[in-house]
Parts: sequence; C-alpha cells; structure tokens
Amino acid sequence: MTPLEILVALAIAVGIAGIIVPVLPGTILVLGAILVWALDIGTSTAWAVLGVSAVLLVGGSVVKYLVPGRRLKASGVPTRTLLAGGLLAFAGFFVVPVIGMFIGFVLGVYLAERARVGGALAWPSTKGALHAVATSILIELVAAFLAAVVWAAGVAAT
Repeated sequence: MTPLEILVALAIAVGIAGIIVPVLPGTILVLGAILVWALDIGTSTAWAVLGVSAVLLVGGSVVKYLVPGRRLKASGVPTRTLLAGGLLAFAGFFVVPVIGMFIGFVLGVYLAERARVGGALAWPSTKGALHAVATSILIELVAAFLAAVVWAAGVAAT
C-alpha cells in the first residue's frame, strides 16, 4: 500500500467512527477519502470505484431517513420529540463529552414523550424512537462498510 492509500484507509476508518459517534460527518468523510484516492489514481477503475461508492453512500443516506421515518410515523412519535432529543443531545455533548450526547438524546426523547403521552406510555414511545435512530445509524454504517469494501477491491485491482 502506498502512503496515500494508508491515509485514505485511515480517513475511511475515521468516517465510519463518525457514523457510530456522530461527531464527524462520517459519510462525507468516507466519500471524500475515496474521491482523493480516485483523483490520485486517475484510472477508469478508480472512477468506477468512486461511482459505486457514491451510489452506495448516497443510497444509504436516503434510506436511513425513509425507513426509520416510516417506523416513527407508524408508532406515532412526532418530529418534535426527536427535536427535543437532538437539543438535549447537543447540550449533553458539552456537559459530559461524547457519552453525554447519548444520555441527552434518550433523556430528551423521554421527557418530550412523558409530556406528550404521560408517564406510563413514555418509555415504550422512547424505545420506539431509539430503535428508529439505531436503525438509521445501522443503515448508514452498512453503506459505509460496503463503500469501504468496494474501495479495498479497487485498491487491489489497481
């Protein structure tokens, strides 16, 4: 492997980590790293790898909103509940770095649902919202892993 390929691999790994812990724009970082590699290599294989990776990543980004969104609508969780979770996740990130984001999200969703449906029904609604968010992250993660595999195959082919 060339030094550039090692840097691209590291950038892809950081991008995947950014999907799991949403501090960095993971999908954009993965795609950007593959773009840098394709620009450096410049062969038709490299451009094909970039194209397939872009389709996977963009497709994953679209699907990550469609699938969980349908589940949330079916379970009756409103958008404002997720907004409350997002706001407390943002605040939690600064109060307790990194893990505070997850704690803040769960707390925000729970409090919003408790205010909306009452104490007894708040936890099932919160679990539904958390399941939808976890599904969204998993979809984006699978797309990034597939793009990384396509890139690795492209490196082997060039």
